[in-house]
Amino acid sequence: MRWVGLAGLKTMAWVPAESAVEELMPRLLPVEPCDLTEGFDPSVPPRTPQEYLRIEAAQCPDVVVAQIDPKKLKRKQSVNVSLSGCQPAPEGYSPTLQWQQQQVAQFSTVRQSVNRHRSHWKSQQLDSNVTMPKSEDEEGWKKFCLGERLCAEGAVGPAASESPGIDYVQVGFPPLLSIVSRMNQATVTSVLEYLSNWFGERDFTPELGRWLYALLACLEKPLLPEAHSLIRQLARRCSEVRLLVDSKDDERVPALNLLICLVSRYFDQRDLADEPS
Repeated sequence: MRWVGLAGLKTMAWVPAESAVEELMPRLLPVEPCDLTEGFDPSVPPRTPQEYLRIEAAQCPDVVVAQIDPKKLKRKQSVNVSLSGCQPAPEGYSPTLQWQQQQVAQFSTVRQSVNRHRSHWKSQQLDSNVTMPKSEDEEGWKKFCLGERLCAEGAVGPAASESPGIDYVQVGFPPLLSIVSRMNQATVTSVLEYLSNWFGERDFTPELGRWLYALLACLEKPLLPEAHSLIRQLARRCSEVRLLVDSKDDERVPALNLLICLVSRYFDQRDLADEPS
């Protein structure tokens, strides 16, 4: 008798060892018990299939423990899909049905072009100042996409550049095809989550809008559950921010409308769609 634990479950059971092994790992083939301490010569190959199975079975451990890296379990393991819709657009803010259909058609063309030329752009060498973060580096991706200035605490507006040219480290790298073509689906989903989390606590910016559009253009269908939840969260957040915009002529309104339109009408989340004006 001994304690036997189940990997991944914080439970222990007091059961006979042989019974536990038999229950957890049912035998594929019947193998008789084998005492390898008596007359066993590891240098001599097994002479029969039965002898081979007995030797292999005796050398297998009763319990195997998986080595799990706790850092990989930091992110949520469950996906919660909310069925709540978007906030209705204020009067005069909602786009027409024709505008929405045009945006969906143009977006579809963009996606086809990205897929068609992905191999070409992926083979292009990046500039020496472009270093893409690892997929799990959330802070690194936020700074890469949005720039250190925007990600810094207390940054409220564009800073004046003291040197000629564009400092992409400060203002963020644009979603160039040579960059997004190197991102696999796991990275696309992760970066979409990182930027959605950032957007959940801050206002909409042009840098954010460009990257969200590019990531949606790279998101493959059918959607995985996690991606499905993320884009719905994104559309709802866009509708919440739109409510706070004072004027329908604000440049953020068409950008927010576009993201809601793509999520609802291209990715078939129809319950989130704006009612045509």
